[in-house]
Amino acid sequence: MPEFFELRNIDKHFGDNHVVKNVSFGVRCGEIFSLLGPSGCGKTTILRISGGFEEPDSGEIFLDGKNITDAAPNKRKINTVFQNYALFPHMSVFDNIAFGPRTAGIKEKEVGKMVEEMLSIIRLEGLASRKTDTISGGQKQRIAIARALINKPKLLLLDEPLAALDLKLRQYMLLELDRIHDEVGTTFIYVTHDQVEAMTLGDRIVIMRDGFIQQIGTPQEVFNHPANLFVAGFIGTPQMNFFDATLTKKGDKYVATVQGADFELPAEKQAALKNMSNVPTNVVVGVRPVHIHLSETGIPAEVDVSELMGSELHLHVNSNGKDIVIVVPTTDIDLNAVHGSHKPVKYSFKPELMHFFDKETEKNIF
Repeated sequence: MPEFFELRNIDKHFGDNHVVKNVSFGVRCGEIFSLLGPSGCGKTTILRISGGFEEPDSGEIFLDGKNITDAAPNKRKINTVFQNYALFPHMSVFDNIAFGPRTAGIKEKEVGKMVEEMLSIIRLEGLASRKTDTISGGQKQRIAIARALINKPKLLLLDEPLAALDLKLRQYMLLELDRIHDEVGTTFIYVTHDQVEAMTLGDRIVIMRDGFIQQIGTPQEVFNHPANLFVAGFIGTPQMNFFDATLTKKGDKYVATVQGADFELPAEKQAALKNMSNVPTNVVVGVRPVHIHLSETGIPAEVDVSELMGSELHLHVNSNGKDIVIVVPTTDIDLNAVHGSHKPVKYSFKPELMHFFDKETEKNIF
């Protein structure tokens, strides 16, 4: 699928602070593209550059094949939904949504039809005459989205649009955003620091750190095949466990030694290592908490804290001086045996569920 919106080699400084570093990516027509990363990683600056609110120091921006790097925000056919809604409190819901078409000189009869269509899409038909300061946060956010979509932009930018909402409302609005996107078909770029939002909404995700892109991929790709240690630790809740480990060849097979236990690597990893010119000896092994299981013959540990989370038990254990999190279904264990502090346990994991990272470069080996 061709790229509909592109950033090419974008750089941006604010004084001595280099906030965006040679960033390039392409967004496909009709997709939801999530920009994800911790605070200060440069994602909001990229969004502002995309919308024309900031100028890049270098690089180019293309929309639907046209270079828009120097175009003013109102000439880009791009609209933005901000975190704080930016609605006019003295206006009604109807007038807020109608503001754009009226400013563009569209006749009032046509404006009325456009607003009615948007109210139907956001499911707020009965609130047209209400003032925006009398409605809920979730309703305000839907009105802000409707106002941004009514002029049919080619691209909609959303800057942490759910950050001000409580958890329950945020979960509901995620589903609403997905539904609205399916209905209107507009391309979305969605900025967030919340991996759940990015993974739920995004067709693809770009993960950023300190102004650099770390990885671009589908939610499944960044979860199952993280490009480096940062991505592996940033994606997934609870966070992935990391172990110092060694890779050695015993006979004709490669073995990873983790916490004193040997794990023979699966066939595809054996083949990949045999094709490497320089196999690292000292590595970091990552294992997600949900991929660790309790075992009678596994690595010994002691429970520090256990958290009963409904259908799952989260065990925070100490194993040879290392803190590890294990997530086990409550149906698979005897709760009395492991729930509580200072309980002895043993754990293990399958070699095919282990991730291997170079200790020096921090990149995924496979």
